Amino acid sequence: MAVTTQLDFTEGELLADADVTEPLIAGGVRCHGGFADDGAYVSPRTKFRVPAIAAWRAHHAEMFDQPIIDVPMSLWGGHFPNVAQARFLIEAGVPEPLIATLTRIGTVEGYGANIRLLKPTDMQRYFDEDVKGTAIAHLGAGLFEAHGRDEAGWEEEAGHKDMWFAARDIAFESEAADIDTEAMLGRMGFGQRGDGGGVVRLLPADIDAQLEFMVALMIRVMFIEISAFHTFHWAEAWLSDPDLVAGDGAAGQLVTYIRADETPHVAYLATALTELRDRTWIGDEGARHSGGAMIDRLWDHLLDQSLGAGREQGRQAILVEVERWCLRHDRGTDILAEFHSLATA
Repeated sequence: MAVTTQLDFTEGELLADADVTEPLIAGGVRCHGGFADDGAYVSPRTKFRVPAIAAWRAHHAEMFDQPIIDVPMSLWGGHFPNVAQARFLIEAGVPEPLIATLTRIGTVEGYGANIRLLKPTDMQRYFDEDVKGTAIAHLGAGLFEAHGRDEAGWEEEAGHKDMWFAARDIAFESEAADIDTEAMLGRMGFGQRGDGGGVVRLLPADIDAQLEFMVALMIRVMFIEISAFHTFHWAEAWLSDPDLVAGDGAAGQLVTYIRADETPHVAYLATALTELRDRTWIGDEGARHSGGAMIDRLWDHLLDQSLGAGREQGRQAILVEVERWCLRHDRGTDILAEFHSLATA
């Protein structure tokens, strides 16, 4: 990684690609990223973005002498179904729940691109301490946009949404075409309306509501990104097995590229949230609030959701698909029982 002491970057720089000698083509689709001379994969939009994050972290350490927020992925435990259960379903002739899961993951990636709709400006007005030369100052000037493009693609290049779909189609030789995708997504909770209730405020009333919404979204997305590393390792384990799925391991390799792309997402979010934590927030009437207290209040609430209701909702959505497809087989009850016997304690 290139090292820089530069702290201020243009949006164009943060969206710039590093040089590659060969593009990434997956399932006939031109994807973002590519390969260097030595064959190593190069993630998109990282020419300046990755060294910028490192520079902002070093600058923060000099200013505040505080560590960057670190969230262990072990908090979320392993993926459901586990690798043994995934292998069993395929070998038992019930690949549909896995096809559904890969479709669901790709769909979530597409929704993740909505972070680019945030366009925060003049962030200095919210804080006592200077935000010049920080990740905070660049959220609306390239960082959110780069994140969104990574997830949903940009112009002619496919992003993570279509890369997951490509991995699915490579592994199952386009069997996804035989599944009613729209109905499946409905069963898994997508496209359903909520209760229509308003957004619940957690921070003091004098804290700008849009600032609270943005920071809460950043925390929520970071939790999703970190917990997703379990999903990457899970998918790589069985998508790379040529005796189990088609593609000679190409589908699993594609997931490793997605995993590499997600690393800068976690890095910039953790950096910006650390900067927010260690600054003094200014309320609408001029009152001062500890950034640590503001972040903790949002963090604790959202982490509880992620580890509790959110995780269980995702598990139940997957289980619905497993039961639906297993029970369509003559030996469905036996297959389902064997599936459950392979569960992780």
